[in-house]
Amino acid sequence: MTDEGAAETGAGALLRKLLDAPAPPPRVSEIGRLEEAADGVAIVTGLGSALADEVLEFASGVKGIVFDLEPGRLGVVLLGPTERLTPGETVRRTRQVVSVPVGAPLLGRVVDPIGRPRDGQGPIETNHHRPIEWPAAGILDRRAVSRPLATGLKAVDAAVPVGMGQRELIIGDRQTGKTSIAVDAILNQRTTGVHCIYCAIGQRGDAVAKVIGAIREGGMMERTVIMAAGDEDAPGLVYVAPYAAMAMAEAFAARGQDVLLVLDDLTHHARAYRELSLLLRRPPGREAFPGDIFFIHARLLERAGQFGEGRGSITALPVVETQAENLSAYIPTNLISITDGQIYLSPRLVRRNQFPAVDLGVSVSRVGGKAQARAFRAVAGNLRVTLSQFEELEEFARFGTRLDEDTRARLARGAAVRAALRQPERDPMPAAEQLAILLAAMEGLLDGLDEVHTLLAMAAIRRAVREDDAGLAASLEADEALTDEIRAGVTARARQAVEAMGKGDDADA
Repeated sequence: MTDEGAAETGAGALLRKLLDAPAPPPRVSEIGRLEEAADGVAIVTGLGSALADEVLEFASGVKGIVFDLEPGRLGVVLLGPTERLTPGETVRRTRQVVSVPVGAPLLGRVVDPIGRPRDGQGPIETNHHRPIEWPAAGILDRRAVSRPLATGLKAVDAAVPVGMGQRELIIGDRQTGKTSIAVDAILNQRTTGVHCIYCAIGQRGDAVAKVIGAIREGGMMERTVIMAAGDEDAPGLVYVAPYAAMAMAEAFAARGQDVLLVLDDLTHHARAYRELSLLLRRPPGREAFPGDIFFIHARLLERAGQFGEGRGSITALPVVETQAENLSAYIPTNLISITDGQIYLSPRLVRRNQFPAVDLGVSVSRVGGKAQARAFRAVAGNLRVTLSQFEELEEFARFGTRLDEDTRARLARGAAVRAALRQPERDPMPAAEQLAILLAAMEGLLDGLDEVHTLLAMAAIRRAVREDDAGLAASLEADEALTDEIRAGVTARARQAVEAMGKGDDADA
């Protein structure tokens, strides 16, 4: 047989094998049509079997989420630029919901809300994905909040403590330092092993860059995930950002790790949702927000908590912006009722150069006090009383009335305590140093000092505590009560530090 004959025989055998093989199963694909698109939303027809929250893929490569299911049409929220779409192009179902990559490879990276890298460091190598929408843990899967999450800020850790698994709202007007408190809380986790996720929602690019720089300089970038949905991104990306960040946090918590999640801020999130809803013709309600605006934030924040059975915790610090100190506006009211307390930052304190501008009269923690160290609890009660009495007396003193010696002393003590709560940005303190400064202020060691000498005195006290804390750090670690012996020892070292500072000033003079 010639080579040509052998080749024909082989081809014939292959052809017969193919003809005898069973036919492949039919592949069904549903194809729809884009009717119209504008400002981050689209109307699609021809996909009668699509499901809510399903991802659709347009012929131009843009993806979207099914938002509204109506007879004969779908309202779709776009996850990409509207300009790339052309009316009439085909739309295909994916039969999947939006998922994001999760796991350790995300640490140290900057990503967008669907997990694509934004830091120019190449692709993220992970095979694990998690849907951004997930049912919250049930009551039996949760545990009580019993461990403190230290922020390193005296005004917070002493008077408005946060526990691991808590949802504590950070609320205030613009430029009052809301982001700074959240970033300082992240930086204070350097020695705790807590993983952090910072989710920027609708923020300017330069603001996010400053946060990234601060976290990198503070040595926390390797244990932090930065998710950025800028104000230039599609509203759909802004909407899914906090849910994607929560999904990443849940993946860490499922492995037994503790996570600090910062959502900065949910005011922009609510506005993005309002924009999408109104474009899709959903009826507006109070302040033009749709009626389910409470639900989108409730189902997000209820996924945080302290979990049991080998799982870790998710501590959520959502941020919300108020207008002209209006705490009764729609979105702030909603979030105050959803969370376990709030840290309120007052413009009045900002004008007095009091940073962090935490208003202890309005701020409250409904859970964290149970997780607070007993030594802090012994000081926090007197701290609130002293400040509240001082503010009342300060209002009367403004009228220039004559004050007796006792009233002047109380005013001096209150001013010293308020000054002791001042703290520069990016300088979180260990618990022992915080408590030593507060004890010194409560004992009157800072009375009568001007602002410069108060700062010098606090720095001297911190140095003295680092050298010898009289057993305060060990007592805090063991969660023991603040004994008279330790209190006296810390106060004595603080007094020596302040007196030594004064002698140094006299020598310079």
